Amino acid sequence: MTLAAEIGPMEMLSFLVGLLGLMFWVVISISGSPYGRYASASHGLPLPGKLAWVVQELPCLLVPLYVVTCTPAQRLSHWPNRILLAIFIIHYLQRSLIFPFLIRGGKPVPVFIFLLAFMFCTLNGYLQSEYLSNYAVYSDDWVKDPRFITGCSIWLIGMLINIYSDNILRNLRKPGETGYKIPRGGLFEYVTAANFSGEVIEWYGYALASWSFEGIAFALFTTCILSSRAKQHHRWYLEKFEDYPKLRKIIIPFIY
Repeated sequence: MTLAAEIGPMEMLSFLVGLLGLMFWVVISISGSPYGRYASASHGLPLPGKLAWVVQELPCLLVPLYVVTCTPAQRLSHWPNRILLAIFIIHYLQRSLIFPFLIRGGKPVPVFIFLLAFMFCTLNGYLQSEYLSNYAVYSDDWVKDPRFITGCSIWLIGMLINIYSDNILRNLRKPGETGYKIPRGGLFEYVTAANFSGEVIEWYGYALASWSFEGIAFALFTTCILSSRAKQHHRWYLEKFEDYPKLRKIIIPFIY
């Protein structure tokens, strides 16, 4: 694989995504992430959870659609580019048009959190789709490369872990029940935030398959955001449940 000579703007956006991830990691580590179970009236105007999820994630579908239909998109004549863009879109089809409607109840989302998520999804949706459609140069044999095959396989495993873990969380409460319970089963036997683990795995698989700055920048951003929120969850469970499994790690089994 070679990179197009004019890759500069994409690298700059990738650097911005990585920098934003580090900034948010610092902020969330210090002050926490004020949505979901941690939201309160002091965090500003709340939006309905399901609506916020749909709208904030939607740019990762609509922006690629715009790029594919309204720009030359000459690189999409090659199968590696098509497959990589497809797996990005598949994730966000599930995340914006399926996952929100499976949520039972759902906490309100503060409007400023919604706006930050919406802006990031717009930026990243553009970065990934523009890069794959108009910049990334892959030979057609890239689909046979071990990095591509391994990366796509890791992406699929991560997505399945993410979906399965979300399903475990949804089914913790029986109809009519309220309150929180300790998640059990699947990767939850090893980490507090198995759903986050799956998503992090997904994007490192994507980064490996794309072998690009753009892919690794997104994976690092995801790691920064989800690892800091996972740590917040882990601390909350330990404080709330005396019988919470002490050997569970936060997001990486046996390590962290």
